[in-house]
Amino acid sequence: MDRSAARSRMEELAELIRHHDRLYYQENSPEITDQEYDALFRELVDLERSFPDLRLPDSPTLRVSGSPSEAFKRLPHSEPMLSLDNAVSREEVSDFLRRLYDALGGSAPVVCEPKLDGLAVSLLYRGGVLIRGLTRGDGSVGEDVTSNVMTIRDLPKRIDYMGELEVRGEVYMSRRDFAALNQRREEEGLPPFANPRNAAAGSLRQLDPRVTAQRNLSCFLYHVVNHREVGLKTQEELLLWLKGRSFPVQEDFRLCRDPEEVLEYLDDWDRRRHSYPADTDGVVIKLDSLEGREVLGSTNRSPRWAVAFKFPPEERPTRVLSIEVSVGRTGVVTPTAVLEPVRLSGTEVRRASLHNFDELARKDVRVGDTVWVRKAGEIIPEVIRVDLGLRPEGTAPFVPPEGCPSCGSRLVRLPGEVAIRCINPSCPAQMKERIIHFASRDGMDVRGLGEKVASQLVDRGMVKDLADLFFLTMEDWLSLDRMGERSASNLVRALDVARDRPLRKLIYALGIPGVGERTAQDLADRFGRLEALMDASEEELASVEGVGPVVARSVRDFFRNDSTVRLVRRLRDAGVRMEERPTAGGPLEGMRFVFTGELGSMRRKEAQDLVIRLGGKVSDSVSKGVTALVAGEGGGSKLSRARALGVPIWSEDRFLELVREHTDLQGGVGGEG
Repeated sequence: MDRSAARSRMEELAELIRHHDRLYYQENSPEITDQEYDALFRELVDLERSFPDLRLPDSPTLRVSGSPSEAFKRLPHSEPMLSLDNAVSREEVSDFLRRLYDALGGSAPVVCEPKLDGLAVSLLYRGGVLIRGLTRGDGSVGEDVTSNVMTIRDLPKRIDYMGELEVRGEVYMSRRDFAALNQRREEEGLPPFANPRNAAAGSLRQLDPRVTAQRNLSCFLYHVVNHREVGLKTQEELLLWLKGRSFPVQEDFRLCRDPEEVLEYLDDWDRRRHSYPADTDGVVIKLDSLEGREVLGSTNRSPRWAVAFKFPPEERPTRVLSIEVSVGRTGVVTPTAVLEPVRLSGTEVRRASLHNFDELARKDVRVGDTVWVRKAGEIIPEVIRVDLGLRPEGTAPFVPPEGCPSCGSRLVRLPGEVAIRCINPSCPAQMKERIIHFASRDGMDVRGLGEKVASQLVDRGMVKDLADLFFLTMEDWLSLDRMGERSASNLVRALDVARDRPLRKLIYALGIPGVGERTAQDLADRFGRLEALMDASEEELASVEGVGPVVARSVRDFFRNDSTVRLVRRLRDAGVRMEERPTAGGPLEGMRFVFTGELGSMRRKEAQDLVIRLGGKVSDSVSKGVTALVAGEGGGSKLSRARALGVPIWSEDRFLELVREHTDLQGGVGGEG
């Protein structure tokens, strides 16, 4: 390549990398895979090595990728948070170790740690209390996500170290939580996250911490910035010190004293990584000596004492036997590829998600095609691409159905959605899922009403809308397969009790797209009666704390539907309570509580439910009208807010004393209502 072509290609690559950095770090919606991005970056590095005088002054190779968002307060890091150079082969790992040994004048131990794909954060503790959390941002300046960091359960909010401590680590999402989140998004007609890293990044950078709290993020720590003050000398010692203070760390790290042990660790982790609960795409290899790291130093972009080895993604070819479409609880119709069985990441795969019909058309997957599949987040099989060279003659593009595959109703695409939906509320496929959701523990809590029972009720035509459940007789239940008298009696009794569930439970159980437990609670608190909620305008709904314009429109559209109006009327006829129970005489009437930190005697949600059952109210934010902030272990920014406003701060024991006093008067608080 001549100098002119090299310069042109370097400018093109730099622009491409900046584009993909913006999509990856700021919008959490990558267009290419990590491997494709790495290939672009490595091509630019190789060109700059061949033509060093042509390197652009603002080349992406000279800086840390990403930039802090304008939506968050930006704060400088005490020392730069750098990226790691990548190694994509064992030969490159050996080259790295050789350079390390040459620079230090002899062999030196390294620590190998599994590389989880998440979002780097820096956390500051002062006086044993977590006071600040920053994202990496551009490496010099990060985003202040303190309120969101406080929602991560396995991160200690208080530690046994009273000096100032700055630690760094990775926020990530487990495969199980990633799968559940994407399932919810697809049911709601939202595009799924591409991988757990983007899901974690998008969750940590939410403007509403309550959204972050619902995403079940996890974290692990791997570095102490002020390690000299703490008295730490090696990475192994540092990790053990963090673990001893209840910080989550990588349990699978290993001290390796020579290249053979490093390569053995890579092989061992390659065999084990598919059974790990989180998405791990490689191994980080770090010099063990913290003092030695200072000797080696860093470039503008990455440290010279560490490298990230990346495993090649496991992809396999197979053939598409058919394309099926299914209908979820909210009516979203989803395409799935049925495959010839293929072994992938330790399991046999027979089906792979195509996400939505736009994605299916973009990839142009056809029946009979040979496709390459992988597991997104190492858990969800998905089709990556079609091998067009192996496409059989005579295949045709897949045409999305015009009618629902379950009920035949016309499918529609609502404004702003990528999904197509069946909007027939009596659709059998939707009805089965709606019954399961309606009867769930967080809904109307009808024990014994699971998937198999729901399927029989719909298939036999016994339940055409949710209200039918309350009109079934003992004989109706006994007519179901494998339904004994005791089980039938329990279901009749459970449905009778469910008639008197709180309004928040009913709102959640109705399955309004975008309305989770917390939003259902906020709507119940604001409107008090289901009729008032149904009559609310979009502006009134959007003004409720925690309800944005998208959810407000979803709620309004749900209650404007004629079938919803009929359902509500029939539920009222069945005796289902549709307003908040008057709290007059309730022992906690007029009292409002906020909870922070981890409680020792119960989950925070259980404590909130307890307050509501006793006539009180709960809130997520501290204000002057709050009776008390109940502070558990690791309470964060809410404590400072309460002190500033003069709101009383109670211990968990004090709160329990109040509850015991009033529950004794009531003879206990078991059950809803």
